[in-house]
Amino acid sequence: MVTVLLALWVGARYGSLALGAISGIGLAVLVFCFNLKPGDPPTDVIYIIIAAVTCAGMLQASGGMDWMIQIAERLLRKHPDRITFLAPFTTFFLTVLVGTGHVVYTLMPIICDIALKKGIRPERPCGIASIASQIGITCSPIAAAVVAFSTISAQFGFHVTNVQIIMVTIPACVLGILMASLASYHRGLDLDKDPEFQAKIKDPEKRAYIYGSNATTLDKKISKESKRAVYIFLAALVLILVISIPQMFGVNILPHWNSIQAVDGAGDVVLSGRIQITAAQLAKAGVVLSGYTEVVQKYLTMNVVIQIIMLTATALMIIVSKAKPKAAVQGAVWQNGMVAVVAIYGIAWMSNTYFDNYLPQMEQMLGGIVGQYPWTIAIAFFLVSVLINSQGAVVVAMLPLAYSLHIEGWVLLGVLPSVYGYFFIPNYPSDIATVNFDRSGTTVIGKYLLNHSFMMPGMIHVVTATICGYAISALFHFVFHLY
Repeated sequence: MVTVLLALWVGARYGSLALGAISGIGLAVLVFCFNLKPGDPPTDVIYIIIAAVTCAGMLQASGGMDWMIQIAERLLRKHPDRITFLAPFTTFFLTVLVGTGHVVYTLMPIICDIALKKGIRPERPCGIASIASQIGITCSPIAAAVVAFSTISAQFGFHVTNVQIIMVTIPACVLGILMASLASYHRGLDLDKDPEFQAKIKDPEKRAYIYGSNATTLDKKISKESKRAVYIFLAALVLILVISIPQMFGVNILPHWNSIQAVDGAGDVVLSGRIQITAAQLAKAGVVLSGYTEVVQKYLTMNVVIQIIMLTATALMIIVSKAKPKAAVQGAVWQNGMVAVVAIYGIAWMSNTYFDNYLPQMEQMLGGIVGQYPWTIAIAFFLVSVLINSQGAVVVAMLPLAYSLHIEGWVLLGVLPSVYGYFFIPNYPSDIATVNFDRSGTTVIGKYLLNHSFMMPGMIHVVTATICGYAISALFHFVFHLY
């Protein structure tokens, strides 16, 4: 455990690609020094992330994201007095649509500018808006955390679609944002009553710096091709949802094929008195042997469907919207997404290796409390997320352990909002960028590191959303029997 925690701590200090790469060192130590059997890398989840990030990156390269940001800015500027409520919901739904929180960087200086021009303390909307941009990850049908939850849950017998997941997380997170926004509405001193801010603007140069900029995207011309890219992207999301909905009612409309699998409990098979193989090996070779293997229908899985749809949408953007692949690769969305892939790859592989080899000890250590109070797994999710700057990585690393502790799937779905805890230590790019965008200086990290502008709204949201998510999931499970 010390090796795992040390690798995460060192990786977090370096950030970016280092988090996944240094986890590789931890994996090497576990395998070569402690002789642990390597776990399985989370390839299914990684493939989906690559497909979704490539599609979102192409949307950015086409100029489609600029149009989405413009629409959001028009809404915010139309109601500047409600910026503390509208800003977080705007960043939240942008993340839900695109599947990554990195899309909101362009919007942050606009939020700050609107607040300053209206005389509202920028810390109020900026703090919760940065939090909300990350909250949306557990509410997006193409985000890594949602896809990972669906894929891993199916492996443990809890079959839940992306639509069913967001039916729980969206209302829970919306309530969490609402509570955090209410708490932020009168946060800190008004600018006209803040002596520190008033002292700043007495200096003409500082006043010009604070009020002089007019951040906006409204002057940018959006081409027809860019708008087409948005339509293609939204159509892909709708198609994913449409395919997922029938599965909620036990109807699978996806293609299927005959496949051979080993019969449960089948042991070794002896052929000709000499050759000994397993039933699983027979099934893999396509050999049907009565009593050991059986022919079953295998349906196309949703993780493959999402990959196909995202790649197809990417290709259509290139052909129809004239998006440049080179520009997509150079864009912030694609680059940050690939960093997330490396982080999930390294962290999850290292964590799976540790948990797979020490599962009995983990069950003995955690089994008592989570057996009596299953919701307490949310605390473990949150604490791991404080160290790992990726909600998808937390799901991939911790969900198999949670199922191994015999926690029911509906409980884990209910507490899914608790995988967002990396605001606790303010080293995430969106938080740091928000501090820099706030020219008034009211959005701060804090002298003692933890007394920063994101702590209060972040904690209020996580607690509220986790409690609400647990209640909603219980309602769907016990009353409506959706899963």
